[in-house]
Amino acid sequence: MKPLADVTREQWLITLVNLLKPHFAACGGQIPERLRISTGWPSSRAMSSGNGSRTVGQCWPPSASNDETTEIFISPYIDDAMKLAGIVAHELVHASVGCEEKHGAPFKRLAKAIGLTGKMTATTEGPIFVAAVQPLLKKLVPWPGASLDGSARKKQTTRLLKAECSGEDGCGYTVRVTARWVNDVGAPWCPIHGQMTVTMPEEKGDE
Repeated sequence: MKPLADVTREQWLITLVNLLKPHFAACGGQIPERLRISTGWPSSRAMSSGNGSRTVGQCWPPSASNDETTEIFISPYIDDAMKLAGIVAHELVHASVGCEEKHGAPFKRLAKAIGLTGKMTATTEGPIFVAAVQPLLKKLVPWPGASLDGSARKKQTTRLLKAECSGEDGCGYTVRVTARWVNDVGAPWCPIHGQMTVTMPEEKGDE
């Protein structure tokens, strides 16, 4: 077995898929031969929403791939091996029955057969699944990754400065402008009274 430092997350996931194939076959499922799996942020709800829910896995059908390969992405937010196995298995059920079935009857039958329980849109690892998968996980090195919380990354915002007409009659003409343009070319001009006054942010001193 490779040292942990030499195993990538993708290699770990691929090995897990291969280890799960007999369990799926015994339960009447067939994992597609043309399949890729890797870590990556799902296309929607990957970050924690207001109610704390987030998408942790996503399966794309062969029709979405240029070479007609099923593609699975597992969120890098998860770093618990059994939970990872449960998420991978959930997405493999989609791959087995066809993504077009969504979480309908075919999905439910296979998911329950392999030991997934709970709400079908967010399955959990039941006793049957845990008993079948624990020996498989012992064949793998520990998960070679750490939980990556994408919600911790704040989006940068551009602060707009307020420019007001400084004419004597106070016409009220107001626009917003970035500090970059004020610094590079100067303040904007009012069509009637000329150059406007820009309110620059106050600099904070030591506290």
